[in-house]
Amino acid sequence: MKKKQTHKAQAQRTIRDRIFDAAGSLKERAKNMNSEEKTAKAEQPVPEQEAQQQEAVQAEDVQPEEKQQLPTAEELAAQLEKMTAERDEYLDLAQRKQAEFANYRRRNEGVRREAYDDGRRDTIDKMLPVLDNLERALAAAAGEENALASGVDMVLRQMRDVLSKMGVEEIDPQGKPFDAELMNAVMQGSAEEGEPGTVCLVLQKGYKLGERVIRHAMVKVVAG
Repeated sequence: MKKKQTHKAQAQRTIRDRIFDAAGSLKERAKNMNSEEKTAKAEQPVPEQEAQQQEAVQAEDVQPEEKQQLPTAEELAAQLEKMTAERDEYLDLAQRKQAEFANYRRRNEGVRREAYDDGRRDTIDKMLPVLDNLERALAAAAGEENALASGVDMVLRQMRDVLSKMGVEEIDPQGKPFDAELMNAVMQGSAEEGEPGTVCLVLQKGYKLGERVIRHAMVKVVAG
């Protein structure tokens, strides 16, 4: 009987110990869970901190890209060299165009001046027969004192004055050595008419404008 009671008491104590042990284990687990939750809450960032962390992350992501976009010293030097070469090329092109325009202007002025001189020489050449006729008319009326002769003489002098102002010079080679640049020999004279190779008679006067001959003098030359 005593043994049965003893076994029963031991069984009851064993169950009670197990219950106590289980309760202590549950308390310990609850305590650990509370501690983990507090730690998680403490580690969780507040909204402001979270925004700052996001900005920092974005800055870390953006800054390397921005640094990569900035040109290096070598790239800047290459760009400067390229721009300098382009500047020199454009400057050389502008200088060439300026020189070409200056040459064109000089050529244009020369052509205009030459065209003006050609027109003036052509006009003078057409006036020379009129001058010849006036001289013949005055020569025919030599010694006569009348209004007609005076009028012809006045017109002749006026025309000579106009031609002189235009720069026209008369070629009168009487008694001078023959010059093929200024004269045309159409007749040959005898030795009695003068020195050999000289002009003994001017059949038609010549005229020149500057260094250009408008009309060669028509002459008779003594045979040499």
